[in-house]
Amino acid sequence: MMSQELNDQITRIGPGTGAGKVLRQYWQPAALSDELMGARPVVPVTLLGEALVLFRDEGGTLGLIGRHCPHRGADLAYGRLEDNGLRCPFHGWHFDCTGQCVEQPGEPEGSRMHKQIKAVSYPVRELNGIIWAYMGEGDPPPFADFDCFRAPDTHVFAFKGLWECNWLQAMEVGIDPAHASFLHRFLQDEDPADSYGKQFRDKAGNTEIPMTKLLRDYPRPEIMVDETDYGMKLTALRHLDDGRTHVRVTNQIFPQAICIPMSREMTITQWHVPVDDETCYWYSMFTSFNAPVDKATMRDQRLAEHRLPDYAPLKNARNNYGYDPDEQADQTYTGMGLDINVHDQWAVESMGRIQDRRFEHLGKTDVGIIKYRRMLRAAIKAVEEGDASGLKMQNGGTEAIKGPLSNDAIAPDEDWQAASLAADLERRGHCPWDASV
Repeated sequence: MMSQELNDQITRIGPGTGAGKVLRQYWQPAALSDELMGARPVVPVTLLGEALVLFRDEGGTLGLIGRHCPHRGADLAYGRLEDNGLRCPFHGWHFDCTGQCVEQPGEPEGSRMHKQIKAVSYPVRELNGIIWAYMGEGDPPPFADFDCFRAPDTHVFAFKGLWECNWLQAMEVGIDPAHASFLHRFLQDEDPADSYGKQFRDKAGNTEIPMTKLLRDYPRPEIMVDETDYGMKLTALRHLDDGRTHVRVTNQIFPQAICIPMSREMTITQWHVPVDDETCYWYSMFTSFNAPVDKATMRDQRLAEHRLPDYAPLKNARNNYGYDPDEQADQTYTGMGLDINVHDQWAVESMGRIQDRRFEHLGKTDVGIIKYRRMLRAAIKAVEEGDASGLKMQNGGTEAIKGPLSNDAIAPDEDWQAASLAADLERRGHCPWDASV
């Protein structure tokens, strides 16, 4: 349980807020590259509570500038994409990719006023299917050498989805290893061979046990949390009846991402990005260690569950998330279909737009959530005191951070740490791109 003041501190992200200042110190996903693939590569973006417009000029340069024209506030998302910039249809004011006004065609001949006019703008970078924005002060930090960034484009698939809740509760479901045994419980096991691109449909470790069965049969994991240079590592141990141990390693990448195993060959690195205080997008990068990603299949799977252009899920609170009591009786724990994203969506949206943590009671399995909130509060305090040097991945050496290890393994003996590391090194050793750590 916590006070309303503290809950506001760690959830609200507008300019000047504690958590907002921390998030602005890091690169944030702003859009999918796919969103700029049309004939007119212009898309409105609301990010961390700020209204922006993202565009690609004729030369291929990206710009992310304030959505409302500095003249009279007209919406630049409807601007004319021409002359290597964006031109406001209201009076023709023209802005380049840095937000600089370069022309005011209605002003008197020879006017130099445009040199004093600049829209809000932020640095952007495109990487493996996502366009990233840096909204903080000073120079942008380097990207860590995570697998999802260093893998070639052929081995990474990016997608996103809209959730109608605060970013923090969306992220926290990913650092809660215990929930998978319940929220994602399947009462019938699919054939893993027919489940490409779906989480929890693989076999556990190097066994013939479906992950769905293992999670269902062993619902009380032993959870350990270790702080790391990128955030924290969560290890969930499920001790099997035959004396072996199932080891599942997941990660929290500070400030608002997770990295989890999707299968033995693929991981998911997922950011939970605030649109505003009450809405967020999840951005996922699916990274393959073996064969190139079948992007067409994975895109079709997810577009079957989402609408365009806003990537909102088709199942939502307005249609009860597709809830079917007959399905709940004998197929899934939730009765909400086989897409685990819908399960997570229901869990975090049903808490309310911003979870009221004054009434929550955390248990022992919430150790990751407890530790993360302490890390976030410490980061907020450091930024407020003007010392951001202690923030994760903000004090040099970021490019040397690799991985992180994120997998499922079966330990044949009590040395589960060695078994998990060996399983990770084995797949990296057979990887066609440089995945060495």
